[in-house]
This record gives sequence, C-alpha cells and structure tokens, in this order.
Amino acid sequence: MTARKIIIDTDPGQDDAVAILLALASPEEIDVLGITAVAGNVPLPLTQKNARIVCELAGKTDVPVYAGCDAPLNRKLVTAEHVHGKTGLDGPTLPDPQMPLTEGHAVDFIIDTLRGHDAGTVTLCPLGPLTNIATAFQKAPDIVEKVQEIVLMGGAYFEVGNITPAAEFNIYVDPEAADIVFKSGAPIVVMPLDVTHKALVTKPRNDAFRALGTEPGIAVAEMTDFFERFDKEKYGSAGAPLHDPCVTAYLIKPELFTGRHINVEVETGSELTLGMTVADWWRVTDRAPNAMFMGDLDADGFFNLLTERLARL
Repeated sequence: MTARKIIIDTDPGQDDAVAILLALASPEEIDVLGITAVAGNVPLPLTQKNARIVCELAGKTDVPVYAGCDAPLNRKLVTAEHVHGKTGLDGPTLPDPQMPLTEGHAVDFIIDTLRGHDAGTVTLCPLGPLTNIATAFQKAPDIVEKVQEIVLMGGAYFEVGNITPAAEFNIYVDPEAADIVFKSGAPIVVMPLDVTHKALVTKPRNDAFRALGTEPGIAVAEMTDFFERFDKEKYGSAGAPLHDPCVTAYLIKPELFTGRHINVEVETGSELTLGMTVADWWRVTDRAPNAMFMGDLDADGFFNLLTERLARL
C-alpha cells in the first residue's frame, strides 16, 4: 500500500501541532507533500512560524512550509489566544525555527500541487479556517475535480458551538470560505466537535505521552497541560479534546471513526447562527449529501495510535 499524499492546511494551535506530529510520524501511511499556514488560532506570522517549529520538533526539516492567507475572505480575523495562549503553542518552551519558510504563497502551492499530480491522488487536510482552500478553488476551479478527498476538522451539530452558541471556531472564522468548500463537489470528510470532544486527553493518557521521555512526547504533554485548563473549566470534562489529530488518525485508521454521509450547509447570513454547520443528520430534507459527517470514535484506539506513533519521533 502506497502512502497517501496530503497537504496539511493549518493554524497551529497545540492540537494542530499534535496532528502534524502524527502525520510526520506515519510515513508508511502518509506522505506530507507540504504544510500551508493560514490565519486562525493566532495570526499568520505565528501560524507559519509554529508550523516550522513543529516540523523541527519532529526532526522533519525537509517538509516545505508555506504562508497563506492572513485574513478571512471578507471578514475581520477572529483568533483564539484565550485557548491557545499568545504564541498558539503555549506550554512547552520550544526554540525558534531554523528551517526557512518556503518561498511562494500557500494558495499557489495547493494549486500547483493538485495540477501536478494525477486526479484523485492528493488529499487536502484543513485543520483551521478554510480560507486557503476556498481561495485556491476560486482561483483555479479546475483543481476541485483533482482532489482525492478533503478531510477537515470543523463544524458541529449535536455539540453545537465552541466560539458562539451555534458555531465551531474554524467554520466561524471564515464561514464564506467554508460555504465554498462544502459546495465545491469535492469529496469531504468532516471531524466535528461531536467526534473531537470524545478524544479527551485524560491524565493517564497525558502521562503516557510524558512517559515516552522524548522531546516530542514531553512537548505534547506540556501543550495539553496548558490548554486543558480552558476546556476543563468550560465543559467540566476530564481533559482537553484533541480536535485536529482526528484528521490524521482517520487517514491512518479510518475504522476508528463512524459517521453518516449527509448534507451539510454553512450559515453565512444570520448574525445569530453565523458559521453554524447545519447537518441533516436525520436526512429530513431532500438536499443531496455532500459530506461524510463523523459522529463517534474509538477513543482508546485513537490514543493508542497517537502514543505509539509519537514514540517513533
């Protein structure tokens, strides 16, 4: 079985960092063609820097990292320092990256990569707002049919919102971009809060990361130590949810996840529910299904995979 070629589009974020580490630790299943940074959890100068920090933490300095869009398509940027800290990777003390940012714009890299590969051989893995992906689709509509799959973290239905009462952060930051992507016709797999809130880093799970004794294992434990304070206080949960690693875990072991192929629409007009992912879970409309919307995961299997792969770095 050949490794699946992917582009990780990201706004690191501690959980983004863990998702990237999992991908870079799994070369048999995943071939990371490049990482594209977008503004989201923190502004673009920090997300592109953080992506390079994570590559160096993994010892994978040959992965090209591109800077992308620094603001949503037509809204002001909303960030999440209240969750991730001022750097986006608060928790561990990590050195500034030595590897350079790759020249060129992330959107052009996405377009050129899809055009340069056979149709159905490159998967897009957005872990943040969908600005880069939507911009690429608008600039080069011909690439949409070349996408093998879009596997993204974003949205919610039964878990409703985490940035507003109705909306999940990634979709809320750029709902117009999300609307473009969901209407694109590309095959989509969605990891919503309904799934990611079940991927809780309990104390025993975090102790297992720390017990690896490696720089990546300890850094992941320290990242989780930092951002779990927010989720424990907000949700009263036993730990912090690892949202974004669900994307890369799905690429490695899809059997960990279950969901339904349904219609998902993004609200772009309402002040009250802006950014809501209206998921027709019960199939009560005649709108055509456009996404595999995940609803559950095997949490123990997920953390076993994550710990085993982090041990490789």
